[in-house]
Amino acid sequence: MKGSRRDWLKYGALAAPLAAVGCIPRRPEARLLPSLAPLPAPFETPLRRLPVARPIGTEGATDAYDFIVRTTDARILPGLMTPIWGYDGIFPGPTIEARRGRPVSLRLRNQLPVPIVNHLHGGRTPPEHDGYPTDLILPAGGFAGHDHYPQARISAGEREYIYSNDQPGATLWYHDHRMDFTAASVWRGLAGFYILRDANEEQMPLPRGDREIALMICDRSFEANGSFRYPLHDPLLREPPATTDSYMGGVLGDVILVNGTPWPRLEVNAVRYRFRILNASNARRYELTLDPIPRGGYSFVQIGSDGGMLPAPAPQRTIRIAPAERFDVIVDFSQFQAGSSVRLINTAASGSVGQIMRFDVTKNSRDDSTIPSRLGDIPNPAAERPVTTREFDFSFSRLSREWLINGKPFDPARMDARPKLNSVEIWRIQSDFSHPVHLHLVQFQVLEHGGRPGPFDSGWKDTIDLAPGEGASILIRFDGYRGRYVFHCHNLEHEDMRMMANFEVI
Repeated sequence: MKGSRRDWLKYGALAAPLAAVGCIPRRPEARLLPSLAPLPAPFETPLRRLPVARPIGTEGATDAYDFIVRTTDARILPGLMTPIWGYDGIFPGPTIEARRGRPVSLRLRNQLPVPIVNHLHGGRTPPEHDGYPTDLILPAGGFAGHDHYPQARISAGEREYIYSNDQPGATLWYHDHRMDFTAASVWRGLAGFYILRDANEEQMPLPRGDREIALMICDRSFEANGSFRYPLHDPLLREPPATTDSYMGGVLGDVILVNGTPWPRLEVNAVRYRFRILNASNARRYELTLDPIPRGGYSFVQIGSDGGMLPAPAPQRTIRIAPAERFDVIVDFSQFQAGSSVRLINTAASGSVGQIMRFDVTKNSRDDSTIPSRLGDIPNPAAERPVTTREFDFSFSRLSREWLINGKPFDPARMDARPKLNSVEIWRIQSDFSHPVHLHLVQFQVLEHGGRPGPFDSGWKDTIDLAPGEGASILIRFDGYRGRYVFHCHNLEHEDMRMMANFEVI
């Protein structure tokens, strides 16, 4: 295993003579991986409501969950079975609903053939429970192949994660975060919602119950036998990198899944609905809108972002959502006639991936929900006093054929920033390509994005999407915990190909 990593890092030495003759490879773009299975017609299958996990017990003020992570078969395409990796054997994984200030204990038992790591994305979590990429849960039967991970912290068979939930209510999610293999593991099914609720949100007259729906949107490709298709370097997921070099720019699928269902349909009444939208794709971005556009000209009223409620509602004609971002929105179906259909489409693409799902408006109904004019409490960034400004460049090296931060590949033993606990910093990030940049532990505020505040950057964020050649400045308060965390590109193929770095709160 150690030799395989050394072989991978030889790309730099091999690229040097190419540079001398002017043959340096171009920057790799995300590529479509076509399915070999016949694809279903859109809008034939009802949307699946995601199951909410029930605690197996309550110890004091802590809710305890116990998930077995295992392989099973799922019916995703008609007439075919798809082997998946699933938390409790389902894809997406069970939704965990938690309350602010009430801790959750999540025990994962690994029955997969490879190690796993669990990260609560968007969670303010102690470092030992954050899901650092080398904090491995080995398979129950052991695993010979983790010796190439420096400073690895190993658990045998199972591990308990404690989430304090000391943060505002928000749409979070959990997913595998194993170093070098995150992309392939998430593609196979290791992702689920984590909904954190608080008293502020619950006192609002927003749509709730059956009219509050979480939507996990992701793209996948399929083999002829119905299994997930992915360009693996090592089918056993033992030798890094997981993804073949030809797809290191990102893997794009040609089937859009919503809650694990291809192009579903949902019956709705002519009232307001609340949708918690997550882009759980490896590399695909979406520009979401409704077709037809409602009479008022806006498809959505955004009420929340990655880290919780916005200060005030924000009407949006479209939503541009990158991998790992979340949008909390209201759709008012009373603007459409009963008996009509409304499509959720992706204007960033055409063909099969230009369609997401369809809403069928069945009947008029009484609506007791409203959208308050005031939502969350977001501090004025001008009142903060940053102690320093750091700069980070996210770019591709044509010489080493790696995705780098400040010219360096990820190294668990190297520390790239040491902010002080409770300090405020400005980070200026620059991109050569499309990079959704994610920071663990913290939520941040966007000061400027491409020269001005972006239309989708308000509220608390933990992921910001940079277009090619674009820069942004973000304001971060490092509160919560001391310890080691990572920040990285959330194009999962970029992340696995070394575009990740460490920071330590001291």
